Amino acid sequence: MAPRLPHKRRIVAAIDQGTTSTRCMLFDDHGQIIASSQLEHEQIFPRPGWVEHDPLEIWANTRRVMADVLARSEVTGDDIAAVGITNQRETTVVWDKATGQPVYNAIVWQDTRTSEICADLDPADFAKTGLPVSTYFSGPKIKWILDNVPGARERAESGELLFGTIESWLIWNLTKGEHVTDITNASRTMLMDLETGAWAPELARQLKIPTKMLPKIVSNSQVIGRIKRIHGFANVPIAGVLGDQQAATFGQACLEPGEVKNTYGTGNFLLLNTGTEIKRSTHGLISTVAYKLGNEPTVYALEGSIAVTGSLIQWLRDNLGLIAQASDVEKLATSVPDNGGCYIVPAFSGLLAPYWREDARGVICGLTRFHTKAHFARAALEATAYQTREVVEAMNQDTGIPITALKADGGMVENALLMQFQADQLGVPVTVPAITETTALGAAYAAGLAVGVYKSLSEIRAMWREQVTYQPQPSDPALFDGWKLAVHKSFAP
Repeated sequence: MAPRLPHKRRIVAAIDQGTTSTRCMLFDDHGQIIASSQLEHEQIFPRPGWVEHDPLEIWANTRRVMADVLARSEVTGDDIAAVGITNQRETTVVWDKATGQPVYNAIVWQDTRTSEICADLDPADFAKTGLPVSTYFSGPKIKWILDNVPGARERAESGELLFGTIESWLIWNLTKGEHVTDITNASRTMLMDLETGAWAPELARQLKIPTKMLPKIVSNSQVIGRIKRIHGFANVPIAGVLGDQQAATFGQACLEPGEVKNTYGTGNFLLLNTGTEIKRSTHGLISTVAYKLGNEPTVYALEGSIAVTGSLIQWLRDNLGLIAQASDVEKLATSVPDNGGCYIVPAFSGLLAPYWREDARGVICGLTRFHTKAHFARAALEATAYQTREVVEAMNQDTGIPITALKADGGMVENALLMQFQADQLGVPVTVPAITETTALGAAYAAGLAVGVYKSLSEIRAMWREQVTYQPQPSDPALFDGWKLAVHKSFAP
Protein backbone atom coordinates (compact mmCIF):
# COMPACT_ATOMS: atom_id res chain seq x y z
CA MET A 1 0.00 0.00 0.00
CA ALA A 2 1.01 3.65 -0.35
CA PRO A 3 3.02 5.37 2.43
CA ARG A 4 1.12 7.43 4.99
CA LEU A 5 0.65 11.11 4.19
CA PRO A 6 2.26 13.13 7.01
CA HIS A 7 1.10 16.57 5.82
CA LYS A 8 -2.61 15.87 6.38
CA ARG A 9 -4.61 14.71 9.36
CA ARG A 10 -5.57 11.09 8.83
CA ILE A 11 -9.21 11.74 7.94
CA VAL A 12 -11.10 10.21 5.02
CA ALA A 13 -14.36 11.52 3.54
CA ALA A 14 -16.97 9.24 1.98
CA ILE A 15 -19.72 10.27 -0.45
CA ASP A 16 -22.58 7.77 -0.23
CA GLN A 17 -25.00 8.43 -3.08
CA GLY A 18 -27.97 6.13 -2.48
CA THR A 19 -31.36 5.49 -4.01
CA THR A 20 -33.20 7.94 -1.76
CA SER A 21 -30.51 10.28 -0.43
CA THR A 22 -26.96 11.56 -0.69
CA ARG A 23 -24.68 11.60 2.33
CA CYS A 24 -21.15 12.78 3.08
CA MET A 25 -19.38 11.33 6.12
CA LEU A 26 -15.97 11.90 7.70
CA PHE A 27 -14.05 9.03 9.29
CA ASP A 28 -10.87 9.06 11.37
CA ASP A 29 -8.01 6.58 11.09
CA HIS A 30 -9.80 4.22 13.51
CA GLY A 31 -12.88 4.04 11.28
CA GLN A 32 -14.93 6.17 13.66
CA ILE A 33 -17.48 8.73 12.43
CA ILE A 34 -16.49 12.38 12.89
CA ALA A 35 -19.41 14.07 11.12
CA SER A 36 -22.22 13.38 8.65
CA SER A 37 -24.59 15.34 6.41
CA GLN A 38 -27.48 13.94 4.37
CA LEU A 39 -30.11 15.17 1.88
CA GLU A 40 -32.96 13.27 0.25
CA HIS A 41 -33.76 13.68 -3.45
CA GLU A 42 -36.99 13.35 -5.40
CA GLN A 43 -38.26 9.97 -6.55
CA ILE A 44 -39.84 10.41 -9.99
CA PHE A 45 -42.47 7.91 -11.21
CA PRO A 46 -43.60 8.98 -14.71
CA ARG A 47 -45.52 5.74 -15.37
CA PRO A 48 -46.14 2.44 -13.58
CA GLY A 49 -42.83 0.57 -13.44
CA TRP A 50 -40.78 3.65 -14.33
CA VAL A 51 -38.43 5.15 -11.72
CA GLU A 52 -36.21 8.16 -12.37
CA HIS A 53 -33.92 10.62 -10.58
CA ASP A 54 -32.73 14.07 -11.65
CA PRO A 55 -28.93 13.79 -12.05
CA LEU A 56 -28.53 17.55 -11.60
CA GLU A 57 -30.38 17.40 -8.28
CA ILE A 58 -28.09 14.59 -7.14
CA TRP A 59 -25.02 16.59 -8.18
CA ALA A 60 -26.33 19.69 -6.36
CA ASN A 61 -27.07 17.68 -3.23
CA THR A 62 -23.59 16.16 -3.35
CA ARG A 63 -22.03 19.62 -3.34
CA ARG A 64 -24.28 20.70 -0.47
CA VAL A 65 -23.56 17.73 1.81
CA MET A 66 -19.82 18.01 1.16
CA ALA A 67 -19.84 21.65 2.21
CA ASP A 68 -22.16 20.98 5.15
CA VAL A 69 -20.10 18.13 6.61
CA LEU A 70 -17.12 20.48 6.87
CA ALA A 71 -19.31 23.14 8.48
CA ARG A 72 -20.53 20.58 11.06
CA SER A 73 -16.98 19.64 12.07
CA GLU A 74 -13.66 21.28 12.78
CA VAL A 75 -12.23 19.60 9.70
CA THR A 76 -10.98 21.48 6.65
CA GLY A 77 -10.15 20.19 3.20
CA ASP A 78 -6.47 20.32 4.15
CA ASP A 79 -7.15 17.71 6.85
CA ILE A 80 -8.67 15.18 4.44
CA ALA A 81 -6.30 12.62 2.97
CA ALA A 82 -8.73 11.20 0.41
CA VAL A 83 -12.36 10.85 -0.66
CA GLY A 84 -14.16 7.58 -1.29
CA ILE A 85 -17.35 7.32 -3.34
CA THR A 86 -20.07 4.70 -3.20
CA ASN A 87 -23.31 4.71 -5.14
CA GLN A 88 -26.62 3.14 -6.03
CA ARG A 89 -25.57 0.64 -8.69
CA GLU A 90 -27.09 0.16 -12.17
CA THR A 91 -28.80 3.59 -12.17
CA THR A 92 -27.95 5.02 -15.58
CA VAL A 93 -27.01 8.53 -16.70
CA VAL A 94 -26.20 9.69 -20.25
CA TRP A 95 -24.85 13.21 -20.62
CA ASP A 96 -23.28 15.62 -23.11
CA LYS A 97 -19.53 15.62 -22.58
CA ALA A 98 -19.19 19.22 -23.76
CA THR A 99 -21.95 20.81 -21.68
CA GLY A 100 -22.37 18.32 -18.84
CA GLN A 101 -26.13 18.30 -19.37
CA PRO A 102 -27.92 14.96 -19.01
CA VAL A 103 -29.95 14.07 -22.10
CA TYR A 104 -32.59 12.39 -19.90
CA ASN A 105 -33.27 11.73 -16.25
CA ALA A 106 -31.27 8.97 -14.57
CA ILE A 107 -33.09 5.65 -15.04
CA VAL A 108 -33.04 3.95 -11.64
CA TRP A 109 -32.09 0.33 -11.01
CA GLN A 110 -35.69 -0.44 -9.97
CA ASP A 111 -37.09 0.68 -13.34
CA THR A 112 -38.66 -1.99 -15.57
CA ARG A 113 -39.31 -0.08 -18.82
CA THR A 114 -36.68 -2.14 -20.67
CA SER A 115 -38.60 -5.41 -20.40
CA GLU A 116 -39.19 -5.61 -24.18
CA ILE A 117 -35.50 -4.95 -24.86
CA CYS A 118 -34.55 -7.73 -22.45
CA ALA A 119 -37.09 -10.14 -23.95
CA ASP A 120 -35.26 -9.92 -27.30
CA LEU A 121 -31.87 -10.85 -25.78
CA ASP A 122 -30.46 -14.36 -25.44
CA PRO A 123 -29.29 -14.93 -21.84
CA ALA A 124 -26.59 -17.31 -23.10
CA ASP A 125 -24.93 -14.43 -24.93
CA PHE A 126 -24.49 -12.55 -21.66
CA ALA A 127 -23.32 -15.48 -19.51
CA LYS A 128 -19.77 -14.10 -19.42
CA THR A 129 -21.06 -11.14 -17.38
CA GLY A 130 -22.24 -13.36 -14.51
CA LEU A 131 -25.64 -11.71 -14.78
CA PRO A 132 -29.09 -12.77 -15.96
CA VAL A 133 -30.69 -10.66 -18.65
CA SER A 134 -32.82 -8.24 -16.65
CA THR A 135 -34.24 -4.73 -16.57
CA TYR A 136 -32.24 -4.35 -13.34
CA PHE A 137 -28.96 -3.74 -15.15
CA SER A 138 -27.55 -0.70 -16.95
CA GLY A 139 -26.99 -1.90 -20.52
CA PRO A 140 -30.66 -2.10 -21.55
CA LYS A 141 -31.26 1.28 -19.90
CA ILE A 142 -28.56 2.88 -22.08
CA LYS A 143 -30.16 1.37 -25.17
CA TRP A 144 -33.58 2.70 -24.14
CA ILE A 145 -32.21 6.24 -23.82
CA LEU A 146 -30.45 6.06 -27.18
CA ASP A 147 -33.60 4.65 -28.83
CA ASN A 148 -36.09 7.07 -27.27
CA VAL A 149 -34.41 10.45 -26.76
CA PRO A 150 -34.50 12.35 -30.06
CA GLY A 151 -31.03 12.64 -31.59
CA ALA A 152 -29.33 10.71 -28.77
CA ARG A 153 -28.16 7.78 -30.86
CA GLU A 154 -26.62 10.00 -33.53
CA ARG A 155 -24.88 12.11 -30.89
CA ALA A 156 -23.59 9.00 -29.10
CA GLU A 157 -22.20 7.55 -32.32
CA SER A 158 -20.43 10.82 -33.08
CA GLY A 159 -18.76 10.78 -29.66
CA GLU A 160 -20.74 13.61 -28.08
CA LEU A 161 -22.39 11.61 -25.26
CA LEU A 162 -21.03 9.74 -22.26
CA PHE A 163 -22.56 6.98 -20.15
CA GLY A 164 -21.99 6.37 -16.49
CA THR A 165 -23.57 4.98 -13.39
CA ILE A 166 -23.87 7.50 -10.58
CA GLU A 167 -20.27 7.26 -9.37
CA SER A 168 -19.08 8.05 -12.94
CA TRP A 169 -21.42 11.04 -13.10
CA LEU A 170 -20.16 12.41 -9.78
CA ILE A 171 -16.47 11.80 -10.54
CA TRP A 172 -16.80 13.49 -13.94
CA ASN A 173 -18.31 16.55 -12.25
CA LEU A 174 -15.99 16.60 -9.23
CA THR A 175 -12.82 16.33 -11.33
CA LYS A 176 -14.02 18.36 -14.32
CA GLY A 177 -13.75 15.55 -16.81
CA GLU A 178 -12.36 12.23 -15.52
CA HIS A 179 -14.58 9.62 -17.19
CA VAL A 180 -14.12 6.42 -15.18
CA THR A 181 -16.10 3.69 -13.49
CA ASP A 182 -14.90 1.14 -10.97
CA ILE A 183 -14.92 -2.58 -11.63
CA THR A 184 -17.80 -3.33 -9.25
CA ASN A 185 -20.15 -0.91 -11.01
CA ALA A 186 -18.90 -2.01 -14.43
CA SER A 187 -19.79 -5.58 -13.49
CA ARG A 188 -23.46 -4.50 -13.20
CA THR A 189 -23.91 -3.22 -16.74
CA MET A 190 -24.27 -6.49 -18.74
CA LEU A 191 -21.33 -5.14 -20.75
CA MET A 192 -18.27 -6.38 -18.79
CA ASP A 193 -16.54 -9.75 -19.06
CA LEU A 194 -16.40 -10.94 -15.44
CA GLU A 195 -13.18 -12.93 -15.92
CA THR A 196 -11.15 -10.23 -17.68
CA GLY A 197 -12.63 -7.18 -15.94
CA ALA A 198 -12.81 -5.45 -19.35
CA TRP A 199 -15.66 -4.26 -21.55
CA ALA A 200 -16.97 -6.88 -23.98
CA PRO A 201 -17.42 -5.02 -27.30
CA GLU A 202 -19.60 -7.78 -28.77
CA LEU A 203 -22.16 -7.26 -25.99
CA ALA A 204 -22.16 -3.52 -26.58
CA ARG A 205 -22.84 -4.22 -30.27
CA GLN A 206 -25.79 -6.46 -29.38
CA LEU A 207 -27.30 -3.59 -27.43
CA LYS A 208 -26.27 -1.07 -30.12
CA ILE A 209 -24.25 0.94 -27.61
CA PRO A 210 -21.21 2.80 -29.03
CA THR A 211 -18.19 1.76 -26.94
CA LYS A 212 -16.85 5.33 -27.08
CA MET A 213 -19.60 6.17 -24.55
CA LEU A 214 -18.18 3.80 -21.94
CA PRO A 215 -15.90 4.98 -19.12
CA LYS A 216 -12.47 3.59 -18.31
CA ILE A 217 -12.64 0.75 -15.76
CA VAL A 218 -10.47 1.26 -12.65
CA SER A 219 -9.90 -0.68 -9.43
CA ASN A 220 -11.69 0.06 -6.17
CA SER A 221 -8.66 1.42 -4.33
CA GLN A 222 -6.39 3.77 -6.27
CA VAL A 223 -6.00 7.49 -6.83
CA ILE A 224 -8.07 8.26 -9.93
CA GLY A 225 -8.28 12.05 -9.89
CA ARG A 226 -8.45 15.16 -7.75
CA ILE A 227 -11.46 17.25 -6.83
CA LYS A 228 -11.68 20.60 -8.61
CA ARG A 229 -15.31 21.65 -8.16
CA ILE A 230 -15.84 21.84 -4.38
CA HIS A 231 -14.08 24.74 -2.64
CA GLY A 232 -13.46 23.03 0.72
CA PHE A 233 -12.21 19.84 -0.95
CA ALA A 234 -10.01 21.41 -3.62
CA ASN A 235 -7.25 19.07 -4.80
CA VAL A 236 -8.23 16.22 -2.45
CA PRO A 237 -7.72 12.87 -4.27
CA ILE A 238 -10.59 10.54 -5.05
CA ALA A 239 -8.99 7.23 -4.10
CA GLY A 240 -11.76 4.69 -3.46
CA VAL A 241 -14.86 3.84 -5.49
CA LEU A 242 -17.27 0.93 -5.02
CA GLY A 243 -20.90 0.13 -5.72
CA ASP A 244 -22.92 0.43 -2.53
CA GLN A 245 -23.31 -3.27 -1.76
CA GLN A 246 -19.66 -4.04 -2.40
CA ALA A 247 -18.76 -1.07 -0.20
CA ALA A 248 -20.94 -2.49 2.58
CA THR A 249 -19.21 -5.86 2.18
CA PHE A 250 -15.86 -4.12 2.57
CA GLY A 251 -17.10 -2.02 5.50
CA GLN A 252 -18.36 -5.17 7.22
CA ALA A 253 -14.85 -6.66 6.84
CA CYS A 254 -16.16 -9.65 4.87
CA LEU A 255 -12.69 -10.10 3.47
CA GLU A 256 -12.32 -13.89 3.49
CA PRO A 257 -14.12 -16.51 1.36
CA GLY A 258 -17.33 -17.65 3.03
CA GLU A 259 -18.01 -14.42 4.92
CA VAL A 260 -21.42 -12.90 4.22
CA LYS A 261 -23.30 -9.68 4.89
CA ASN A 262 -26.84 -8.48 4.22
CA THR A 263 -27.70 -4.81 3.79
CA TYR A 264 -31.22 -3.73 4.77
CA GLY A 265 -31.86 -0.55 2.82
CA THR A 266 -34.19 0.48 -0.01
CA GLY A 267 -33.82 -3.14 -1.04
CA ASN A 268 -31.85 -6.00 0.50
CA PHE A 269 -28.57 -7.24 -0.89
CA LEU A 270 -26.78 -10.29 0.45
CA LEU A 271 -23.17 -10.84 -0.67
CA LEU A 272 -20.99 -13.87 -0.02
CA ASN A 273 -17.25 -13.49 -0.56
CA THR A 274 -16.05 -16.30 -2.86
CA GLY A 275 -12.39 -15.20 -3.00
CA THR A 276 -10.60 -15.11 -6.33
CA GLU A 277 -12.91 -17.82 -7.71
CA ILE A 278 -15.98 -16.94 -9.77
CA LYS A 279 -18.84 -19.04 -8.41
CA ARG A 280 -21.60 -19.53 -10.98
CA SER A 281 -25.09 -19.75 -9.52
CA THR A 282 -27.70 -22.30 -10.51
CA HIS A 283 -30.28 -21.02 -8.03
CA GLY A 284 -31.05 -17.48 -9.13
CA LEU A 285 -28.12 -15.54 -7.69
CA ILE A 286 -25.66 -13.19 -9.39
CA SER A 287 -21.92 -13.74 -9.86
CA THR A 288 -20.28 -10.37 -9.40
CA VAL A 289 -17.11 -8.53 -8.38
CA ALA A 290 -16.68 -8.01 -4.63
CA TYR A 291 -13.65 -5.72 -4.87
CA LYS A 292 -10.26 -5.21 -6.50
CA LEU A 293 -7.50 -3.38 -4.63
CA GLY A 294 -4.99 -1.70 -6.95
CA ASN A 295 -3.24 -4.31 -9.06
CA GLU A 296 -4.10 -7.21 -6.76
CA PRO A 297 -6.29 -10.09 -8.03
CA THR A 298 -10.02 -9.47 -8.25
CA VAL A 299 -12.14 -10.84 -5.40
CA TYR A 300 -15.59 -12.11 -6.41
CA ALA A 301 -18.94 -12.64 -4.70
CA LEU A 302 -22.27 -14.36 -5.03
CA GLU A 303 -25.12 -11.90 -4.56
CA GLY A 304 -28.81 -12.17 -3.83
CA SER A 305 -30.57 -8.93 -4.84
CA ILE A 306 -34.01 -8.03 -3.45
CA ALA A 307 -35.66 -4.94 -4.94
CA VAL A 308 -38.10 -3.82 -2.24
CA THR A 309 -37.65 -3.98 1.53
CA GLY A 310 -37.09 -0.58 3.18
CA SER A 311 -38.98 1.07 0.33
CA LEU A 312 -42.02 -1.01 1.35
CA ILE A 313 -41.99 0.81 4.69
CA GLN A 314 -41.77 4.11 2.80
CA TRP A 315 -44.80 2.98 0.78
CA LEU A 316 -46.78 2.38 3.98
CA ARG A 317 -45.82 5.91 5.05
CA ASP A 318 -46.10 7.89 1.82
CA ASN A 319 -48.76 6.06 -0.21
CA LEU A 320 -51.04 4.60 2.46
CA GLY A 321 -50.39 7.04 5.32
CA LEU A 322 -50.32 4.24 7.91
CA ILE A 323 -47.33 5.72 9.75
CA ALA A 324 -45.98 9.25 10.14
CA GLN A 325 -42.32 8.23 9.84
CA ALA A 326 -40.52 5.03 8.96
CA SER A 327 -39.30 4.46 12.52
CA ASP A 328 -42.95 4.19 13.69
CA VAL A 329 -43.39 0.85 11.95
CA GLU A 330 -41.78 -1.22 14.73
CA LYS A 331 -44.06 0.09 17.49
CA LEU A 332 -47.12 -0.46 15.31
CA ALA A 333 -46.02 -3.97 14.31
CA THR A 334 -45.31 -5.03 17.89
CA SER A 335 -48.85 -4.10 18.94
CA VAL A 336 -50.04 -7.41 17.45
CA PRO A 337 -48.58 -10.84 18.27
CA ASP A 338 -48.32 -12.04 14.64
CA ASN A 339 -49.35 -11.23 11.09
CA GLY A 340 -52.82 -12.75 11.51
CA GLY A 341 -52.36 -14.59 8.21
CA CYS A 342 -51.68 -11.38 6.25
CA TYR A 343 -48.82 -11.34 3.72
CA ILE A 344 -47.47 -8.49 1.58
CA VAL A 345 -45.37 -9.42 -1.45
CA PRO A 346 -43.77 -6.10 -2.57
CA ALA A 347 -43.22 -6.96 -6.23
CA PHE A 348 -43.59 -3.30 -7.21
CA SER A 349 -41.09 -3.73 -10.04
CA GLY A 350 -41.13 -7.49 -10.37
CA LEU A 351 -39.14 -9.89 -8.21
CA LEU A 352 -35.36 -10.19 -8.39
CA ALA A 353 -33.43 -13.03 -6.71
CA PRO A 354 -34.08 -15.89 -6.67
CA TYR A 355 -37.08 -15.64 -9.06
CA TRP A 356 -36.15 -12.99 -11.66
CA ARG A 357 -39.82 -12.50 -12.54
CA GLU A 358 -40.31 -9.08 -14.10
CA ASP A 359 -43.99 -9.90 -14.65
CA ALA A 360 -44.65 -10.23 -10.90
CA ARG A 361 -46.70 -7.52 -9.22
CA GLY A 362 -47.31 -6.68 -5.59
CA VAL A 363 -50.05 -8.51 -3.71
CA ILE A 364 -51.61 -8.36 -0.24
CA CYS A 365 -53.37 -11.58 0.63
CA GLY A 366 -55.02 -13.41 3.51
CA LEU A 367 -57.16 -10.42 4.49
CA THR A 368 -60.28 -10.53 6.66
CA ARG A 369 -62.21 -7.86 8.58
CA PHE A 370 -60.01 -8.81 11.56
CA HIS A 371 -56.92 -7.19 10.09
CA THR A 372 -55.70 -3.73 11.08
CA LYS A 373 -52.92 -1.41 10.01
CA ALA A 374 -50.77 -3.11 12.68
CA HIS A 375 -50.99 -6.38 10.76
CA PHE A 376 -49.95 -4.51 7.60
CA ALA A 377 -46.92 -3.12 9.45
CA ARG A 378 -45.95 -6.55 10.71
CA ALA A 379 -46.47 -8.17 7.30
CA ALA A 380 -44.24 -5.52 5.70
CA LEU A 381 -41.39 -6.22 8.12
CA GLU A 382 -41.82 -9.97 7.77
CA ALA A 383 -41.67 -9.67 3.97
CA THR A 384 -38.09 -8.42 4.34
CA ALA A 385 -37.12 -11.45 6.42
CA TYR A 386 -38.87 -13.96 4.17
CA GLN A 387 -37.21 -12.58 1.03
CA THR A 388 -33.83 -12.75 2.74
CA ARG A 389 -34.48 -16.34 3.78
CA GLU A 390 -35.19 -17.26 0.16
CA VAL A 391 -31.86 -15.77 -0.91
CA VAL A 392 -29.95 -17.48 1.92
CA GLU A 393 -31.46 -20.84 0.98
CA ALA A 394 -30.45 -20.30 -2.65
CA MET A 395 -26.92 -19.43 -1.54
CA ASN A 396 -26.73 -22.53 0.66
CA GLN A 397 -27.73 -24.65 -2.34
CA ASP A 398 -25.19 -22.97 -4.64
CA THR A 399 -22.25 -23.38 -2.28
CA GLY A 400 -23.20 -26.57 -0.47
CA ILE A 401 -21.92 -24.91 2.72
CA PRO A 402 -24.80 -23.55 4.84
CA ILE A 403 -24.43 -20.00 6.15
CA THR A 404 -23.98 -20.20 9.93
CA ALA A 405 -24.03 -16.47 10.79
CA LEU A 406 -25.11 -13.24 9.13
CA LYS A 407 -23.69 -9.73 9.44
CA ALA A 408 -26.49 -7.17 8.97
CA ASP A 409 -26.22 -3.46 8.21
CA GLY A 410 -28.26 -0.58 6.76
CA GLY A 411 -31.05 1.58 8.09
CA MET A 412 -33.48 -1.20 8.93
CA VAL A 413 -31.17 -2.93 11.43
CA GLU A 414 -32.35 -0.43 14.05
CA ASN A 415 -35.61 -2.40 14.04
CA ALA A 416 -35.16 -5.05 16.75
CA LEU A 417 -38.40 -6.85 15.83
CA LEU A 418 -37.19 -7.35 12.27
CA MET A 419 -33.71 -8.47 13.30
CA GLN A 420 -35.04 -11.03 15.78
CA PHE A 421 -37.59 -12.32 13.26
CA GLN A 422 -34.79 -12.57 10.68
CA ALA A 423 -32.66 -14.67 13.02
CA ASP A 424 -35.67 -16.88 13.74
CA GLN A 425 -36.41 -17.41 10.06
CA LEU A 426 -32.80 -18.22 9.18
CA GLY A 427 -32.05 -20.24 12.27
CA VAL A 428 -28.65 -18.53 12.59
CA PRO A 429 -27.34 -15.57 14.65
CA VAL A 430 -27.73 -12.13 13.07
CA THR A 431 -25.09 -9.59 14.14
CA VAL A 432 -25.37 -5.82 13.81
CA PRO A 433 -22.07 -3.89 13.84
CA ALA A 434 -21.29 -0.88 16.01
CA ILE A 435 -21.20 1.31 12.86
CA THR A 436 -24.25 0.42 10.76
CA GLU A 437 -23.45 2.87 7.93
CA THR A 438 -21.06 0.34 6.46
CA THR A 439 -21.60 1.50 2.88
CA ALA A 440 -19.91 4.84 3.52
CA LEU A 441 -17.37 3.16 5.81
CA GLY A 442 -16.36 0.72 3.07
CA ALA A 443 -15.77 3.56 0.61
CA ALA A 444 -13.67 5.33 3.22
CA TYR A 445 -11.63 2.18 3.87
CA ALA A 446 -10.92 1.71 0.16
CA ALA A 447 -9.81 5.33 -0.24
CA GLY A 448 -7.76 5.24 2.96
CA LEU A 449 -5.95 2.09 1.87
CA ALA A 450 -4.88 3.77 -1.37
CA VAL A 451 -3.22 6.71 0.41
CA GLY A 452 -1.92 4.94 3.51
CA VAL A 453 -4.42 6.11 6.14
CA TYR A 454 -5.20 2.42 6.69
CA LYS A 455 -2.24 0.07 6.38
CA SER A 456 -3.80 -3.29 5.53
CA LEU A 457 -6.88 -5.47 5.35
CA SER A 458 -5.96 -6.95 8.72
CA GLU A 459 -6.09 -3.46 10.25
CA ILE A 460 -9.55 -2.96 8.75
CA ARG A 461 -10.71 -6.31 10.10
CA ALA A 462 -9.44 -5.40 13.56
CA MET A 463 -11.54 -2.20 13.55
CA TRP A 464 -14.85 -4.08 13.09
CA ARG A 465 -16.96 -4.03 16.27
CA GLU A 466 -20.19 -5.81 17.21
CA GLN A 467 -23.17 -3.86 18.55
CA VAL A 468 -25.65 -6.69 19.17
CA THR A 469 -26.28 -10.27 18.09
CA TYR A 470 -29.79 -11.70 17.78
CA GLN A 471 -29.90 -15.40 18.62
CA PRO A 472 -32.48 -17.49 16.74
CA GLN A 473 -35.63 -18.72 18.48
CA PRO A 474 -37.94 -21.52 17.22
CA SER A 475 -40.26 -20.37 14.43
CA ASP A 476 -43.55 -21.81 13.14
CA PRO A 477 -42.82 -23.39 9.70
CA ALA A 478 -46.32 -22.44 8.56
CA LEU A 479 -45.28 -18.77 8.43
CA PHE A 480 -42.77 -19.34 5.63
CA ASP A 481 -45.14 -21.77 3.87
CA GLY A 482 -47.72 -18.98 3.78
CA TRP A 483 -45.15 -16.62 2.30
CA LYS A 484 -44.30 -19.04 -0.51
CA LEU A 485 -47.99 -19.32 -1.42
CA ALA A 486 -48.31 -15.54 -1.43
CA VAL A 487 -45.29 -15.15 -3.74
CA HIS A 488 -46.87 -17.41 -6.35
CA LYS A 489 -50.02 -15.27 -6.24
CA SER A 490 -47.84 -12.33 -7.40
CA PHE A 491 -46.88 -14.02 -10.68
CA ALA A 492 -48.71 -12.90 -13.80
CA PRO A 493 -50.94 -15.61 -15.35
